Amino acid sequence: MAIEILTDTSPQAPDKHPTPERPVRLAARNLPTEEVISMHSHTWGQLTYTPQGMMQILANNNTWFVPPLRAIWIPPDVAHEVRIIEPSQLRLLNIHADFAPFRGTECLVLEVSPLLRELIASMELIEVASTREFHIAAVIMDELQAAKTLPIRLPMPRDKRLKNLCEILLADPASGMTMEDYAIQVGASSRTLSRLFEQELDMSFTAWRQQMRLSKASPLITSGMPLSQVASELGYASQSAFSAMFKKTFGESPSSFFKQK
Repeated sequence: MAIEILTDTSPQAPDKHPTPERPVRLAARNLPTEEVISMHSHTWGQLTYTPQGMMQILANNNTWFVPPLRAIWIPPDVAHEVRIIEPSQLRLLNIHADFAPFRGTECLVLEVSPLLRELIASMELIEVASTREFHIAAVIMDELQAAKTLPIRLPMPRDKRLKNLCEILLADPASGMTMEDYAIQVGASSRTLSRLFEQELDMSFTAWRQQMRLSKASPLITSGMPLSQVASELGYASQSAFSAMFKKTFGESPSSFFKQK
């Protein structure tokens, strides 16, 4: 079923917005690699999810890599961009602001339970504005409020020089180049870059690169890549070194974290 992506500026959006009477609406679209839904916002909240594929979400000067089994909650009025890393079955749950399951303006990464996956799939098949739609929407809201939140977030800078450096690191996470090496590429001294990391991102160059590598692990692991190869792709000396850092950050091993629940 083809359902268009909705934004406040879409000419077809007004008759498809979530309303107090129908607070949960589904938009679905299958998108190819490198497709980009440019920066936009809307007055409703949105759960962005793909049962197959991989997305990168940018919002609030942060970026997230969202694999299957995970979803990201984007609050109302928060500008965001969606980049498709692998062919993805994009599923957007648009939720009326008055019914938002989470408070605040921070985006949240959520674990998608088997029940929530099936509920989202059911929303594609049910009759619009039916009693069944109302009941499924109510259960979806319960599942969202019970969902486990996950500490997957990569802060991104505003300064153009530092942003350029971060994009270079994202494109080649295994690189062992030092900040002095990168300083030549981005046209700023290593001292200036070090100061910008602390001022804008509240962390060191080394800490940001470590967090970036762990964020990049998601698409590699969910694609079925062996952990030993993931470690190599991300610049770790061994699988055990990667697993130890992953467990230190997320509280469980990579195999447990990405296990089908």
